[in-house]
Amino acid sequence: MVAALELYLDTVATRRIRVLWDALEAEGVQSMRSLLEQRHRPHVSLAVAPRFDPEQVTAALAGTTVAAPLRLSFQHAGQFVGRVLWLGPVPTSELLAHHRRVHDLLVAGGVTLVEHYRPGRWVPHCTLSMRVPNALMATAVRRCLEMLPLEATVVAAALTDHARNISHPLP
Repeated sequence: MVAALELYLDTVATRRIRVLWDALEAEGVQSMRSLLEQRHRPHVSLAVAPRFDPEQVTAALAGTTVAAPLRLSFQHAGQFVGRVLWLGPVPTSELLAHHRRVHDLLVAGGVTLVEHYRPGRWVPHCTLSMRVPNALMATAVRRCLEMLPLEATVVAAALTDHARNISHPLP
């Protein structure tokens, strides 16, 4: 399991993604709703690591508003290798700059991050499913496209490590 620095979305966007999770489940696709005893919350991860030390991360990000009130416009659905389905926000200059700022502060603070989340490699996304059966991928993508576009505002952030039951709110 990995740890993540997660950006959470406003109530309306969160509700719409949860409705999409339900629609995927009705099609036979296990959504993120089914994981972690239904404690999973729709989000965009800014950083991922094998483990995080909450005190080290808090110190590295001191004085930074991680939950900047960014506007996100989810305009597309995507797929990562391994049958992972996600919604993608438009990678605006504001979003990418915020990601770089947070990443640089974490690295300067000695935090080791997963390579795929480094600036220039990061694909901003909100994961919907990690186990889409190949035969259902087209149906799952169609369900996603039916609910786009989705406008959202970042309203909160947290450092999470579900394997260690950590959810540490960040400013």
